[in-house]
Amino acid sequence: MKNLIFTISFLSILCSCNTSSEDTEAEEIVDKAIEIAGGENYERARINFTFRNNSYRSTRKNGNFELERIIVDSLGTETRDVLSNSGLRRFRNNAETNVPDSLINAVSNSVNSVHYFVQLPFGLNAPAANKELIGRDTLNNEGYYEIKVTFDNDGGGEDHEDEYLYWINDDMYTVDYLAYNYEVNGGGVRFRKAVNPRVINGIRFVDYENYKYKDPKVKLQNLDSLFTAGELTLVSHIRTRNIEVELTD
Repeated sequence: MKNLIFTISFLSILCSCNTSSEDTEAEEIVDKAIEIAGGENYERARINFTFRNNSYRSTRKNGNFELERIIVDSLGTETRDVLSNSGLRRFRNNAETNVPDSLINAVSNSVNSVHYFVQLPFGLNAPAANKELIGRDTLNNEGYYEIKVTFDNDGGGEDHEDEYLYWINDDMYTVDYLAYNYEVNGGGVRFRKAVNPRVINGIRFVDYENYKYKDPKVKLQNLDSLFTAGELTLVSHIRTRNIEVELTD
């Protein structure tokens, strides 16, 4: 998985962005998708899960948040990175330790990226996100809104030039497919199909089939047709396991 796929600033994941008139339709679609997936439950949830053998925990309440990643190495040493409103803190076997300045952004964005994807579409209303309804299409006999998302330079992270496309079902308002392009390591594109949808204590989660295409310059809006035609190559399965959700008052 590309490092820092969504390297938006970690503070922006809790906020709603201001909409201009030209973005209103896309904003309304995204707002409805968030409401269907969990709505206000996101804002008062404690979520635990496992991703790629590491443990993650998020806590949100009254505008405050903590995003955690817990890694245990082969010697049993536990490293816990905690990203919050006040910044990044690291604990090694429960004793706080410094994170080198050169690693703060990378660690913060890496932690944020995993929580961001697991809790989609909640993070789509980040202040640095620009959303545009670029069309409607049919995929596997279902109708979809195509929502393009780009990020501002200011607050959009070091990969702010990357583009993303979400296919939101025009009946159920679920995010069933997404795609993105990237420039690092020679560039490329990815297309994801959401699978294994489940609702856990009022919040919807999915896993993904992760596909690539041979032409890194292909337009994102063409990937759904290429997927239907069997032209994409499956490269991995992205699974979130052991999900637990506790809602606070």
